[in-house]
Amino acid sequence: MAVDCTDWMVILDALDSRLIAALKQDGRAALSDLAAELGVTRSTVRVRLDRLRQSGEIAGFTVLTRSDVRPDAVRGLMMLEIAGRGAERAMKRLTSFPQVRMVHSTNGTWDLIAEIGAATLEEFDQVLFAIRRLDGVTRSETSLLLSTRR
Repeated sequence: MAVDCTDWMVILDALDSRLIAALKQDGRAALSDLAAELGVTRSTVRVRLDRLRQSGEIAGFTVLTRSDVRPDAVRGLMMLEIAGRGAERAMKRLTSFPQVRMVHSTNGTWDLIAEIGAATLEEFDQVLFAIRRLDGVTRSETSLLLSTRR
């Protein structure tokens, strides 16, 4: 009896999440470019991408125009204090979260500022919780963005 791959629940690991984040940045990226960015072989990227597509985790690829892009329903800035010299490692980990739109290094009280976007408050809260658990994060403060003007 054949098993339909789309019925399987795919458990995403850190590499899958980083691959998805990279594809969200550039859905047309070459396998070799993705492999170099992720630090794995081209065949690993191909296998992971095929598995994510077959399982339905990646439903398809599309083109977004400027008018299609809408801000996330819940947006915020998370200021982070990082222990010791771990800022570079923390930046890499932060960019693996699909909800983290940008990561900025800064001076002053905070070491990093992460711009976060999510569809719901629950998703936003889950991302905050996961970020707070990262090695090296010693303190954080988050502000929700209520409105934006030019």
